[in-house]
Amino acid sequence: MTEKAVITCDEFLPYPPARVWEALTDPALHARWWAAGDVRAVVGHRFTLDMGPWGQQPCEVTAVEPGRLLGYSFAEGTLDTTVTWRLVPEGRGTRLLLEHAGFDLDTPMGRQAHQGMEQGWPGVLRRIAPALAE
Repeated sequence: MTEKAVITCDEFLPYPPARVWEALTDPALHARWWAAGDVRAVVGHRFTLDMGPWGQQPCEVTAVEPGRLLGYSFAEGTLDTTVTWRLVPEGRGTRLLLEHAGFDLDTPMGRQAHQGMEQGWPGVLRRIAPALAE
């Protein structure tokens, strides 16, 4: 068995951490930059993200440090990965660090998902600032 693959991204946003936290935890705002879903910053909260052609992806919140960290399982039962968001104050803005971990590269689905998401995540993160500006 090989080690599970990880995707990391780093995006600076010209907004304070509290505002970036809203982008991650407010369902209406979350839907504007990534995917519709009833995301909430409550450990144990189960929700789905509507990933369009990739379907409804079940998730469960696993870690919450308000304004600093949000973690959840992603695509339970299929990909079985985890998404962790870290918010770090930087000047007048926020450094948003993403870790999407647990891709099984020994499976075709895991390899395909890792390749697609590794290419896709940077563009997704670039949509947060415009959504916050609306």
